[in-house]
Amino acid sequence: MEPTEKKRKFPVKIVVLILVVASVVYFGPAVYFHSHFLPSTTLNGMSVSGKTQKQVEDMITEEIDRYALQIETRGETEVLNGADISLAPEFGDSILNCMKAQNPYIWPAALFSSQELEEETIVSFDKEKLESKADEFSFMLKKNQKSPKDAYCSDYSEDGYKIIPEELGSKIKRNQLVSTLSEAVNNLKETVSLEETDCYVKPNVTSEDETLKKVTNTLNQYTGVTLTYRIGEKKETLDGSVTHEWMRVNGSEVTIDEEAVKDYADSLASSYNTVFRKHTLNTSYQKTVDITAGDYGWKVDKEGEKEQILKDIKAGKSLERELIYSQTANSHGEHDYGDTYVEINLTAQHLFFYKNGSLIVESDFVSGNLSKNYDTPTGIYGLTYKQEDAVLRGENYASPVDYWMPYCNNVGMHDASWRRSFGGSIYKTSGSHGCINLPASAAKKIFENIEQGDPVIVYTLPGTESPAAVAQDAARVVSLINSIGAVTLESEPVITEARKLYNALPPSGQAQVPNYDLLLASEAELAAQKAQIPPAAPVEQQPQ
Repeated sequence: MEPTEKKRKFPVKIVVLILVVASVVYFGPAVYFHSHFLPSTTLNGMSVSGKTQKQVEDMITEEIDRYALQIETRGETEVLNGADISLAPEFGDSILNCMKAQNPYIWPAALFSSQELEEETIVSFDKEKLESKADEFSFMLKKNQKSPKDAYCSDYSEDGYKIIPEELGSKIKRNQLVSTLSEAVNNLKETVSLEETDCYVKPNVTSEDETLKKVTNTLNQYTGVTLTYRIGEKKETLDGSVTHEWMRVNGSEVTIDEEAVKDYADSLASSYNTVFRKHTLNTSYQKTVDITAGDYGWKVDKEGEKEQILKDIKAGKSLERELIYSQTANSHGEHDYGDTYVEINLTAQHLFFYKNGSLIVESDFVSGNLSKNYDTPTGIYGLTYKQEDAVLRGENYASPVDYWMPYCNNVGMHDASWRRSFGGSIYKTSGSHGCINLPASAAKKIFENIEQGDPVIVYTLPGTESPAAVAQDAARVVSLINSIGAVTLESEPVITEARKLYNALPPSGQAQVPNYDLLLASEAELAAQKAQIPPAAPVEQQPQ
């Protein structure tokens, strides 16, 4: 039985031996790391693995003795030496306390993980010397410090607006620099980057600024609009070369100077309005007349055009369109009345109505009574409207008409059933209140073919009087001359009227006055009698 008992006791010894060895292997290092730093340990960036307090202090002292900090700027590298700032070790119990703070019994775990210790009290230096030395660096000299410039939107060019990038400059934030250098020295860093430690004064606005991008994009959107106006056969373009001057930037907002847009709309009106301007007509008598009165023509709606320009620009899309008009004419170009119009010759008391270039109506008429100062106004006008079965009312009259076509306030064309004849010189003594009285058939045909807005051109043209009118006027002059009789001073009004009417006659009418010599003789006699009248006696002045 003894061999069996020996076999049972042998394994126990082995186990005990293993435990003893394991204890030595574990606790031996644990005891060691009570006075040494754990593996994979750094202090202020310096490896202190397995080092004692004294060894670490010696290492730091040695490093301090030869310490120099490399300062990386945007353009150069400067050096700050420890000796320049009286750099010295200042350990106290700081290293010992760092060591005591670690747990030596976790040394196996430390083999597989690292720990970084930081201690601020291991060195000391003269802060005033550090600040003084910092001010001596080349990059701190005033001549070498350039202020940063903000990114900004460029002025307008043919390519539009662009973002001009910021300029970083080289201006240093002194307080930040001193703080950065102090921290680097405290940690015995070998290099420090002024860029990475935010020591430079930065631009307030960079090219990535969202507000700057928004403003630039909006400016390009607005000035990128090309607005093409169709004005008959002509075209006019409004684009960024003009509109960029209207842009106003206030912070993140882009506005358009409405007063400048209004001025532009006004300039369009000045260029393309034909209303109230001289119109030239090649009459049906093969003579040209200038029409200076009247309100017919193109008229730009300046306020409407201004608002439409603003709307088009803000929409950001180029387009082609017509101007916004408050009044239109038949055509563009030199003769905006086109080839549909009524031509009224007051001198001849005759009118023509052309539609699309074809003569539709030609007729005599009776215009305003000259003797009562009801002269029919000359000028070019647009037909205001047309109305059937109207009643024309005025002072002491109400005249029903079948066809009423006003064109100048209350003056218009209409039928005049109460008249038996038209044309000639009827209008001079028995004319209308200013309207154009027409035979019913002519009024009806004009009414059926004319439209609202069609031009009515009214003019006088000496030399186009009808033969009948000339004969009538000549007969009146003959009658006046014959009525003079024996010349006295009281004959002067009749003689003056006769002379006036004679001078108003065309050559063909003057030739029809056989007693003109009598008028000359009467004028001579009247002059002689007036010459014999003694001068009036001077009025005696009364004393003041």
